[in-house]
Amino acid sequence: MSVFISVGTWAGYSWHQLDNALLKGDSRLYTVAKGKKAIDVLDDLMPKQVSPLWTQIWLKLHPEFSQIKAGTFRIEKGWHVKHAMQVFVSGKEAVFSVTLVEGKRIEDWLTILAEAPYIDSPLTKADLPSLRQELGISQENIEGWFLPETYSYTVGTPVMDILRRAHNEMKSFLEKKWEKRDKSVPYKTPYDALIMASIIEKETGQAKERPRIASVFINRLERNMKLQTDPTVIYGVKDRYDGNITRKDLEDENPYNTYVINGLPPTPIAMPGKDSIIAALRPDKTNYLYFVAKGGGEHYFSSSLAEHNRAVRQYILGQK
Repeated sequence: MSVFISVGTWAGYSWHQLDNALLKGDSRLYTVAKGKKAIDVLDDLMPKQVSPLWTQIWLKLHPEFSQIKAGTFRIEKGWHVKHAMQVFVSGKEAVFSVTLVEGKRIEDWLTILAEAPYIDSPLTKADLPSLRQELGISQENIEGWFLPETYSYTVGTPVMDILRRAHNEMKSFLEKKWEKRDKSVPYKTPYDALIMASIIEKETGQAKERPRIASVFINRLERNMKLQTDPTVIYGVKDRYDGNITRKDLEDENPYNTYVINGLPPTPIAMPGKDSIIAALRPDKTNYLYFVAKGGGEHYFSSSLAEHNRAVRQYILGQK
């Protein structure tokens, strides 16, 4: 009788150990490989003092833990093994995030994505034609067709998957805002609005100014005035730009130079954010035709060339 009591006591003690066993090791990411069995995972996670026999018995008495899912999970020091197994069964993998910034070019985003931790299959500039084909983008230059946002992902997510989400988000957002546009805006297509939004994005970092910036460019379009916006010049000369716009740059005959061409450039010049798209489609109603930076990220707006020239002398040349 005493032998059975001792065995029962020992079994009860071992069972208590298993139910309250803490993970061995520190907080970390733990990968459950595809096809890996629950018993093998338990062998990795259980403290060394737990008998493998009792681990097998414990797992048989917890059949809910046999259906673990493959993936990479975050486990924390101090967790019970049972807690970790519950996470593996749930399939709630460790989640990371990457922020794709407004106003950047697609090449900049490829660099950001290549440097983000745990993202797989990075792309280079040479992959852009394949990306364009994969996403079904009709324009040869895919600039602007991706919505700047913070995107979450799990370990091993391919760059292509994130860019596909960003593209779908942009298409959806642009379509919704196009339906709610001010019908007086002079765009033939949503893509025209996307081009304008990219210019607005590059001209100001102040959200409150964007509808006013949009009004300037729309007023100029309606008067058949050249847009004469420096960010398009910079985009057009590409790697030649060294931080200063030269007379040669302003006279360069490329399709993006709005000091030379009439109307909008052929494609967006950056990735516009939501505020810039909304501003392009619902601009302020003004008579402004010019603006000049006055410091602090803000601009002075003018309705006449004479007023604009005075603002240039004051804010750019420092003359009274």
